Amino acid sequence: MAITTGTRIGPYEIVALLGAGGMGEVYRARDERLSRDVAIKVLPGSVTSDPDRLRRFEQEARAAGQINHPNIMAVYDVGSYEGTPYIVSEYIEGETLRGALSDGPFRRRGRWRWVSRSPRVSPPRTPRASSTGT
Repeated sequence: MAITTGTRIGPYEIVALLGAGGMGEVYRARDERLSRDVAIKVLPGSVTSDPDRLRRFEQEARAAGQINHPNIMAVYDVGSYEGTPYIVSEYIEGETLRGALSDGPFRRRGRWRWVSRSPRVSPPRTPRASSTGT
């Protein structure tokens, strides 16, 4: 299935390609029912007949769908459209990890500054002893 801007996958309308890699293609889409943008990860057609890749894709959807944490994107929906499996998740705007690493590795001090730009991620807190010594 060729996916281009304007393609409808169920109730979702594709807005743009965000990226592609070994485990799928990710698109920005619009869910008009809830008036929100979502991310749709689609298993490429070239591997949909590979049972191991399909199993791993389904396992990813199940695992991510069971996690509820402010630092992990939410999974909203899964399905198959014209034989193409997909996962619909929360769309989070920001710089890609590839873009952030394009200037080289993070320096220890700058790493959390980049991550904390996202409202969904905050740096770890250092535990402090209370006044009672505990």
